Amino acid sequence: MTEAILLVGGKGTRLRPLTVHTPKPMVPAAGVPFLTHQLARARAAGVDHIVLATSYLAEVFEPYFGDGAALGLHIEYVTEEEPLGTGGALRNVASRLHSGPEDPVLVFNGDILTGLDIRALVATHESTGADVSLHLTQVTDPRAYGLVPTDDTGRVLAFLEKPQTPEEIVTDQINAGAYVFRRSVIDTIPAGRPVSVERETFPGLLAAGAHLQGMVDSTYWLDLGTPAAFVRGSADLVLGRAPSPAVPGRCGDRLVLPTATVAADAKLTGGTVVGEGAFVAEGASVFGSTILPGAVIEPGAVVTDSLIGSRARVGERTVLTGTVVGDGAVVGADNELRSGVRVWCDARIPAGAVRFSSDQ
Repeated sequence: MTEAILLVGGKGTRLRPLTVHTPKPMVPAAGVPFLTHQLARARAAGVDHIVLATSYLAEVFEPYFGDGAALGLHIEYVTEEEPLGTGGALRNVASRLHSGPEDPVLVFNGDILTGLDIRALVATHESTGADVSLHLTQVTDPRAYGLVPTDDTGRVLAFLEKPQTPEEIVTDQINAGAYVFRRSVIDTIPAGRPVSVERETFPGLLAAGAHLQGMVDSTYWLDLGTPAAFVRGSADLVLGRAPSPAVPGRCGDRLVLPTATVAADAKLTGGTVVGEGAFVAEGASVFGSTILPGAVIEPGAVVTDSLIGSRARVGERTVLTGTVVGDGAVVGADNELRSGVRVWCDARIPAGAVRFSSDQ
């Protein structure tokens, strides 16, 4: 197994404003674009050729990763003129694959942080003779996901839409977004139109009698689709809870990039990342948060479980909890923003303008 397809064409709508100027896979997690972690883990599993299926802001990927040589990879780029969905994207890049009809091709979604044993998934695929093998993970509350029940041998029995009633929850296994395809199966996906592997390809294969194999691997798994999840994923990478050979430093409570400046008495904990050229002033406290390049945290500010965009500024004594501040935005002094607030790129919030408690 030597090649893989990474699906990185999504618009990252749920992550806005982080994705206004940056495609989701290129938003920094633990100091580097999230995609870097996926590429490094694929390389560590023996992959050497990767095709990136791009669409939204496609022009930013190649200038950063080039031909992939720095990561020990050969990377190619294919851009969709119109979004084609997960299946359509696979079919659109098929001509770039080197594999023969019976060879395995790995497929990854570009927004999943996982500790999946990639080699074990490929081994399962080959030992069972499957047409497609799926990484499945077990979740406590599967209502937000499509369910994938399997038999005693791991063979997939059905693909069930998000359950609406307790009776419909027949398993806690969900599609975790990583697959191994027999190359010939990719070539059967209709070309030139949007196709969803989850809603069309997989159910169609099952109905046609194909062998779809599930492998349950319930190590670390996180869908980074929301700002809260993305911040948590970055912190988990820094803390060492999520494995990646691409974290640019030792795992621990904090990761401060080389050109960042942090005051001696500032407190950084909980897997906080301070990006290149960022500044954290005296008396500031930052817990479990990501401070992107060039951002400024002013004296006495308290930032918890939040993401501060590139060149953004958080004013003195301002308290942020579960907040996203877009690129170039300014949150003035003595504000108080709580969970779920998204400050748009280049917005300006005056000093003392937003609070959830008294100003006394």
